[in-house]
Amino acid sequence: MKIAHKIATALFTVSLLATAGCASTATKEGTGEFVDDSVITTKVKAAIFNEPTLKTTEINVETFKGTVQLSGFVAQPADIGKAGEVARGVKGVSSVKNDIRVK
Repeated sequence: MKIAHKIATALFTVSLLATAGCASTATKEGTGEFVDDSVITTKVKAAIFNEPTLKTTEINVETFKGTVQLSGFVAQPADIGKAGEVARGVKGVSSVKNDIRVK
């Protein structure tokens, strides 16, 4: 009985540690958040690419906990605002940091 109890305790401890390894912190995403952010990044990239008024492939998109960061270069000042507007329109985006510059 003692051995079974020790094994059960060990398995419980291992499962807690494994679960904690997937949890998020202020600077690190959990597994689920990483997948969600990857999907958001892909959707934002597609939305920007499919926007006919944005004629650039030099916009970079990164997402962390729902916050999208845009960087890179565009030809026209108006394109900076348009890219931010397009990104904000994607489901799952909580905020946008727009660091795009005019080339």
